[in-house]
Amino acid sequence: MGKFKFGVNLWGAENREDWVRKCHRVEAFGYDVISVPDHLGPGRNAPFPALTMAAAVTQRPRVGTLVSNVPFYNFALFAREVATTVKMTGDRLDLGLGSGHMKSEFDGAGLPWTPAKERIEYLTKSLDHLREHFADEKVTPPPLLLAGNSDGVLSLAAREADIAGFAGLRQAPGKPPGTFRLDDAERMDERVAFFRSHANGRDPELNMLVQRVVVTDDRRAAAGTWHEEDEDGLDVDRLLETPQLLFGTVDEIVRQLHERRERYGFSYITVFEPMLETFAPVVKELSGQ
Repeated sequence: MGKFKFGVNLWGAENREDWVRKCHRVEAFGYDVISVPDHLGPGRNAPFPALTMAAAVTQRPRVGTLVSNVPFYNFALFAREVATTVKMTGDRLDLGLGSGHMKSEFDGAGLPWTPAKERIEYLTKSLDHLREHFADEKVTPPPLLLAGNSDGVLSLAAREADIAGFAGLRQAPGKPPGTFRLDDAERMDERVAFFRSHANGRDPELNMLVQRVVVTDDRRAAAGTWHEEDEDGLDVDRLLETPQLLFGTVDEIVRQLHERRERYGFSYITVFEPMLETFAPVVKELSGQ
């Protein structure tokens, strides 16, 4: 069980000054990793240029994709982007990869939306191409984060990843692709157990991408608000136990993270940009533990 590590997933920036300001705030609050998602749409920046800039204007945090949508890319061009970013960040890159899950984004990019099995096979093949390119360029391979919830991605992460990323989200039955529901605590037990059963004694770091943080004296009310927003999902009691949500006072959240590290092994915690400041007192409290 590793020490706690904390990251923030920054969504974008209006301009250079805005991005630099955000990166400085992340570093000042004590986060360990600045990550960028790989999504299309207004305000979404290209991950690798943004990460190169983040590394240039900070001293301590690592930078990483959370995660690169590998089926968007040609293998050779993607490998070149990654290798260049490793060099330009001074080996501070954590390479997060995924198989893609938003059909609308593939549609928007004019790319085919293939079955999950095919997208995972493409992700798997990309690892060999990346390793070959790193060797050719004499680049030290960056730590590899593989993230997903399916058997296919989790078994691949168990075999290959330095960091396994969990979000605890699954496709909602009967809904358009990209409509998700939270797994409950017991389902997360099963997902982590599945992962470990395929790891063959390996012990990668486990990352949890937290969906919401609310610092409050009334945990049930915060869970009730989520339930109202997602009325077809989990009830309030089950929401309070899910590791994807952190509701309570700072002390209560600190205890939750200790308990969930013990139960699941989640020591690397990432929050979304809107929770950067809200979660900062928890980062300060748990730094070095």
